[in-house]
Amino acid sequence: MEHHNKLNNWQDITVLLVYFAAVLAVGLWSMRSSKRGNVKGYFLASGTMPWVAVGASLFSSNIGSEHFIGLAGAGASTGIAMIMFEWSPVFLILLLGWYFIPVYISAGVYTLPEYLEKRLGGNKIRIYISVLFLVLAVVTKLAVNMFAGGLFIQMATGWNMYMSVIILLAITGFYTILGGLKAVMYTDTFQAIVLTLGALLLFGIAFSRVGSLENLELLYMNATAAIQIPNSTCGLPKRDAFHVFLDPVHGEQPWPGLLVCSSLGCVAYWCCDQVIVQRSLAAKSLSHAKGGSVMAAGLKMLPLFLMILPGMISRVLFPDEVACVDPDECMRICDNSVGCSNIAYPKLVLELLPNGLRGFMMAVVLSAIMSSLTSIFNSSSTLFTMDLWRRFRPRSTQRELLIVGRVFILFMCVLSIVWLPLIKSSQGGQLFAYLNMVLASLMAPAGPAFLMAIFWKGTTEIGVVGGLLLTHVCGIVRLVLEFTYPAPPCGQPETRPAILYNFHFLYFGFFNVFLSFLAIGLISLITRRRTDEELEHVTWWTRVRAPDTMPGDKNEEYGVIDSDDINLKPVSDVAVIDKTTGRKYVSDDETYQDEEESIIGDQRTCLVKLTSFLFGDPEQGREITVMSLRQKQIFMTERKEYQWVLNASAVLMIAIVMFLSGYFA
Repeated sequence: MEHHNKLNNWQDITVLLVYFAAVLAVGLWSMRSSKRGNVKGYFLASGTMPWVAVGASLFSSNIGSEHFIGLAGAGASTGIAMIMFEWSPVFLILLLGWYFIPVYISAGVYTLPEYLEKRLGGNKIRIYISVLFLVLAVVTKLAVNMFAGGLFIQMATGWNMYMSVIILLAITGFYTILGGLKAVMYTDTFQAIVLTLGALLLFGIAFSRVGSLENLELLYMNATAAIQIPNSTCGLPKRDAFHVFLDPVHGEQPWPGLLVCSSLGCVAYWCCDQVIVQRSLAAKSLSHAKGGSVMAAGLKMLPLFLMILPGMISRVLFPDEVACVDPDECMRICDNSVGCSNIAYPKLVLELLPNGLRGFMMAVVLSAIMSSLTSIFNSSSTLFTMDLWRRFRPRSTQRELLIVGRVFILFMCVLSIVWLPLIKSSQGGQLFAYLNMVLASLMAPAGPAFLMAIFWKGTTEIGVVGGLLLTHVCGIVRLVLEFTYPAPPCGQPETRPAILYNFHFLYFGFFNVFLSFLAIGLISLITRRRTDEELEHVTWWTRVRAPDTMPGDKNEEYGVIDSDDINLKPVSDVAVIDKTTGRKYVSDDETYQDEEESIIGDQRTCLVKLTSFLFGDPEQGREITVMSLRQKQIFMTERKEYQWVLNASAVLMIAIVMFLSGYFA
């Protein structure tokens, strides 16, 4: 690979070191204040996260290095159509806060497979979905992040890929293993700020080189490499590059398929995936969960400016490298004969920015990688611990579960390193296309399953398992075909089976999602449905609702806690006085704060303190309920004025997306 302007000057290195120190500081600070000694504290941050942390964490868990490499690359090679995968989810993120979270909280679950078990009443589905989600997390999310991150670091520093990845994993693993979800969400918040500011800064600098959107359009249409393949249109800019909705028959991303895949096809990712949903489950109250959704939806408007347009500008500024078409030339530039659009973003960073700022942009991309990695680690360990481990050892203590969760994260770190050579050998340029395919074939059908489980009382376990098996078989057949017959290089005759090039991938996703609805519906109709008693609290129609007034309505949000409600933890950091005993009861802790307790605390030996810091408190029992009925009601309670503001903001977000899609249609 060719390299210029590497990060080997003291300014860039100082900036990076400061950034790493800051991330660790935020991670350690959040550990100091979190109750990591029990399962709820470790996996759900004790349900104490404010909306800012929820929103920022949703956004940065979703934006990984693959966005910087893949989306910018898509912008450079085909134009802006892929932005629909960032804009359509705005509806889904809002759907999550308004419709899905109330049901998940009402069911009182840690993980989504656990929700399906409670809703459908059997454990087949729970094991099926847990294994599916775990495999997908490792095969797709981990692999892509490691690959894209390693590529970027290697290009920027010339370090060995393994070295870079091991350093990244050491830092992220450290606070994820020790700090649990709270540490992950607070560091995510810090990283979302770095990421957004840095990427906007680069956009500003790059945009000043082209002047205006009209100008960019003119320049982009003429940005071609000097070495062309004679008598072919290969590598020429697409005529419809500045449009979102492309020709339904011959377009690179035909619009009907794109619309369905980026909306219904992504329900599984935005509303039913542990990595995303766990952030919202940790919110203080329903208003905070909704506020987080609105914030994340607002941030999802930005990738057009943060990634896609910079990718297009990169093509304008460096056409010979970014837009290369000749296979030998491309091999020389980026070790990939298919094309070099993936280097669009790193190229921009390394060529345009002065020393110091370049280090800062490295930090931005590292933020994207680390925030996605930590989220995958924490959520996968939640799935493994709560769904699979407890299946084999139902009598586990909380401490055992915490140790298992932490060891599983370590295991995933090792796995990521072992996984690298595999990813490096699978053609880098194709990687993103393949991952989208894997997700569309295997993840997407889970969306209809959750939608039907939540909104239709007639959905049965056999229906869901049958529908998923059917769509997964179709998906796997399609994937095997895609892998066996890769698309021929540009300008070569078509040799694949007709179904591959006549039945566009996005149309296949469209078909698979509808097949899922149909199969689940039909099989459910002929199998025994559950009674209304069995469905209490687990569907939208039978969820726990906020009480009209809280008993003893002195305080709008909580009311007085009666002594029968003694073991209740209110959902915010408000101290509540228990009337009968006069003892103060602080929400962030599971116990009454008595004078004696603090004295005992000081007498514990350093060793005991250390082990409970590492492995949780030994005296936590086996009981792991998430919330009592009363806490669920408190969670659901919303103030009228908040409700009004949140609904208005949600409508505003939807209006902005509609306007943007129309403007670029």
